[in-house]
Amino acid sequence: MTDISTKDPNVFFEVRASHLLVGSQKEAEECRQEILDGKSFAEVAKRVSKCPSGGQGGDLGYFTRGRMVPQFDKVAFELPVGELSTPVQTQFGWHILTVTDRR
Repeated sequence: MTDISTKDPNVFFEVRASHLLVGSQKEAEECRQEILDGKSFAEVAKRVSKCPSGGQGGDLGYFTRGRMVPQFDKVAFELPVGELSTPVQTQFGWHILTVTDRR
């Protein structure tokens, strides 16, 4: 069997992402600005995130397409590695994401 990822370097099956979860769009925008101003994503996530992953700096590990809620999944699979998302709303609250790897 041939691994198609070796034929097309743009094909990937999993992303590794970190996120933080807060209760409002305003709070998400404030957190995003803190990160853009130089604070580490992990530091902000540990301080504010309502998700248990906040304790690990927001790291969710690797996951495949369709494993997260649709709004989150779409951003995670479209966001370039190392970039910071704008606020993303799901039924859980407001998220800021960053993709740290693809494979």
